[in-house]
Amino acid sequence: MTIIIDQPEFGDEVADKKISNDPTELILDGGFTVPEANAFGHTFRDYDAESERRKNVEEFYRMNHLNQSFEFVTKMREDYSKLNRVEMSIWECCELLNSFVDESDPDLDEPQIEHLLQTAEAIRKDYPDEDWLHLTGLIHDLGKVLLHSSFGALPQWAVVGDTFPLGCAFDESNVHYKHFKENPDYNNPAYNTKLGIYSEGCGLNNVLMSWGHDDYMYLVAKENKTTLPSAALFIIRYHSFYPLHKSGAYRHLMNEEDVENLKWLQIFNKYDLYSKSKVRIDVEKVKPYYMSLIQKYFPEKLRW
Repeated sequence: MTIIIDQPEFGDEVADKKISNDPTELILDGGFTVPEANAFGHTFRDYDAESERRKNVEEFYRMNHLNQSFEFVTKMREDYSKLNRVEMSIWECCELLNSFVDESDPDLDEPQIEHLLQTAEAIRKDYPDEDWLHLTGLIHDLGKVLLHSSFGALPQWAVVGDTFPLGCAFDESNVHYKHFKENPDYNNPAYNTKLGIYSEGCGLNNVLMSWGHDDYMYLVAKENKTTLPSAALFIIRYHSFYPLHKSGAYRHLMNEEDVENLKWLQIFNKYDLYSKSKVRIDVEKVKPYYMSLIQKYFPEKLRW
């Protein structure tokens, strides 16, 4: 059975060229050329044109913004952090995603594993020595298994789409911001100020994010004792946080580690968005390499 993923996407920000001003550190300029159009000849992440798809995307975000409340997200995190549903390997999860096609993504109509491998292989070409970043490209979307029946078959608005913090005011840079007015947190004085329940520079790790595949895969990796670096976990957790890495919103909540990790995320983001193409990856050819990385950074079986 094919499961359709509704994953609206908006915006992009090209990465900073350097991780820091220290000349001894890695220069992060892989030379990746951002194409002007996707495989269909359209601008990437373009939902502005009048179409039935655009209407569906707005309805998706209406449901997302209505239901993603502080109370809802707290319950989801408490439930899914138990990791008591399935035991399987990383590669088994990749294969499970073969049944997923994201029909709302204007840049991609191939199975999800195709996108994962295209992202990973594009990164591998430009950054051959950063094997942790190759693996991050492969696994960043594995949390979409939340749509599968084994994981509760969550509604699409609780799995995909742009993410945002709860517990503070919704920033106007969020896609279809107007629909937050239906959210129970919108008029709650504890949550509707700029800082809300947080303090300046508290660190994103202390901020409750809207529930979805990003936060779930972060929990899976962290709780299964991955040895991936903090930048990888940051990428996994915040790659859909477009209000931050596109518009610069919520930066007042970041600490110094977040600032450094954001530079890696902005580098990753262009590969995530712009590596999508009709060029197919030979899965069996590249599988041994990625299996070696999985073995290096993860246990054989993971709790999901």
